[in-house]
Amino acid sequence: MLLERSLHPEFVSNTYLVAAAPGGDGVLIDAGGPMQPIYDAIDKHGVNVTHLLLTHRHHDHVSEAAEVKQRYGCEVLAHPLEAAEIGDVVDRTIEPGTVTESGGLTFEALHTPGHTGGMISFRTPDAVFTGDTLFKGSVGGVRAPGASGFADLKHSIMDVLMELPPETIIYPGHTDSTTVAQEWEENAFIRLWRGLDEEGTDKCTVWGDEATLVLWGDDYDGGHKAWVRWADGSDDIVPGSQVEKGV
Repeated sequence: MLLERSLHPEFVSNTYLVAAAPGGDGVLIDAGGPMQPIYDAIDKHGVNVTHLLLTHRHHDHVSEAAEVKQRYGCEVLAHPLEAAEIGDVVDRTIEPGTVTESGGLTFEALHTPGHTGGMISFRTPDAVFTGDTLFKGSVGGVRAPGASGFADLKHSIMDVLMELPPETIIYPGHTDSTTVAQEWEENAFIRLWRGLDEEGTDKCTVWGDEATLVLWGDDYDGGHKAWVRWADGSDDIVPGSQVEKGV
């Protein structure tokens, strides 16, 4: 499989070019830019771009979608909930289970909500592009616009993505790739969901409300992400920057 990636210098979000081989059809997954490295790769490998597959609505993944569509005339696809927010650049909505074919490669739409309600992960035979659901060593937050909550995120990760073959390569929406096997063993959130590690009990304050810090985890940008439990017993995944420890 031919794969090229462009990493945004500020948002560290990924745009991917994926094709079976040079000289054939291929797709782009997300379009947060910068796009010139991807355009150069398309020219270098002689790829005909047939589709732009959007994982979700957020700006750092769709900001260059209109430019891509105009440049290549490709079909832009997204989940209905995300398409409603992205706008007219989306040509067709896709439901979970939809398979998109390009150049001999298949991309199956897996519904992995949590970070947003219509988040789609795109699975090829050997890899999965997880958007902002699962990262190397971290997970997506559930307080961004359009989020559908902690329970959805946990289900998406544990009951969908972690059920894929262990050797499956994970290409996330931000920073570096990993594998299902590596995240199963090393991801602190997944280890806690598996019951391998103990929950934290320290008190903290988040956005002025008291909570329990269940897990202080790493995030993809070098910062932290926190699993917190509110006074009513509900759980949340929030940016570490919003957590005041020991309060």
